[in-house]
Amino acid sequence: MTDGNGTVALAFSGGLDTTVCVPLLKEEYGYDDVIGVTVDVGQPSYEFDEAEETAEALGLDHYVVDATEEFADLCLQAVKANADYQGYPLGTALARPVIAKAILDVAEQQGCAAIAHGCTGKGNDQLRFEAVWRDSDLEVIAPVRELGLTREWENEYAQEKGLPVEGGDGGRYSIDTNLWSRSIEGSELEDPATIPEDDIYLWTENPSGKDAELVDIEFEDGEAVAVDGEELGSVELIERLNEQAGAHGVGRTDMMEDRMLGLKVRENYEHPAATVLLTAHEALEGLVLTAEEREFKQQVDQQWSQKGYQGLVDAPLTGALEAFIDETNERVTGSVTVKLEGGHCRAVSRESAYSVYSESAASFNEEAVTGSITQEDATGVAKYHGFQSRLANKVLEKAKGKSEAVTDGSGISAVGATDGSETAENANGEAVSESAVDHDSEE
Repeated sequence: MTDGNGTVALAFSGGLDTTVCVPLLKEEYGYDDVIGVTVDVGQPSYEFDEAEETAEALGLDHYVVDATEEFADLCLQAVKANADYQGYPLGTALARPVIAKAILDVAEQQGCAAIAHGCTGKGNDQLRFEAVWRDSDLEVIAPVRELGLTREWENEYAQEKGLPVEGGDGGRYSIDTNLWSRSIEGSELEDPATIPEDDIYLWTENPSGKDAELVDIEFEDGEAVAVDGEELGSVELIERLNEQAGAHGVGRTDMMEDRMLGLKVRENYEHPAATVLLTAHEALEGLVLTAEEREFKQQVDQQWSQKGYQGLVDAPLTGALEAFIDETNERVTGSVTVKLEGGHCRAVSRESAYSVYSESAASFNEEAVTGSITQEDATGVAKYHGFQSRLANKVLEKAKGKSEAVTDGSGISAVGATDGSETAENANGEAVSESAVDHDSEE
């Protein structure tokens, strides 16, 4: 335990974990004072009201930092990287570094000796917070992890201490919400065989019976700037698409996720705007980037997504990857129309001044490709295409035939030729005449 006295800054949500951390940081770690810091990355307003009420009941100095714009900008950068992890758009992972930096700023401004979080030792968030905090001189404290606390123990402790904990659903689910995504886990959802009830979803409606809707997204340098012709700031644009796409049930994910510590967990996510923007952006990239750029960028995007999932958005590698991503996205300017229908989102139209698509060249109604390239020119390409593979297959077939042939003591084997006749080869694979074979065999 820490001797240190002084003040510790706690990442504070007002939930069970962080509420019990307040007295524990004093009782078990010997700190004189605790301040709570809540960071706004697009959570619903009632979460801040609850956090403020809980902080007041605890007598906790409470700081609220608005980092919504910074987080929204990071989300749009993630779109440029087509970022996802095992098939779902990154959300919580992107929010954690933004939250961690904001809390660290407050801790340093208030002269704190330490900084703390309420994460368990089984999840990813502990790593994402501490990747930022351990670059400072402050001591990092993790009471839930270090004391081995369970939810059952926390509830009993809160009741014993008279702590202001209101579970709402009794802590049935662990829910994390930000501007970009909403995650739901825990309780019966931990069983992969359990079919979730529709009431776990808040952002996405059951799409049954709804008419399809077309939505036009405009991009500049890879970033979405307008929806249906209306220019919007990053926060407003994401909020608009969450509402529009969510009404069609777009953006639900139910998956088995592999955490950084190696644990496999069942997760449910909602991410309507993210699904729309990622779909539209990838469609526009397909129009303006060359085949080589698209193929290489898939590797770059995968690496960026991995660093984003780890919460290492400031790593040197991430910056190097972004240099390529930003360079290619300078041409990702134009518009994409997506169709929202039955819980699905798909691109149905795309336009750009940087399009590398030629309708006349690709059209089946045009005889020539261009003025200097005709369809007949493809004949030479067709002859060479696959030549090495065909040659390799013949060599393998020939080698297989040799290994299966019957070889006599002279080292000469008979190999069936493709025309049904028989040729002979010596052990070195050199052709030998029939007369030589007969003569040798007679001897």
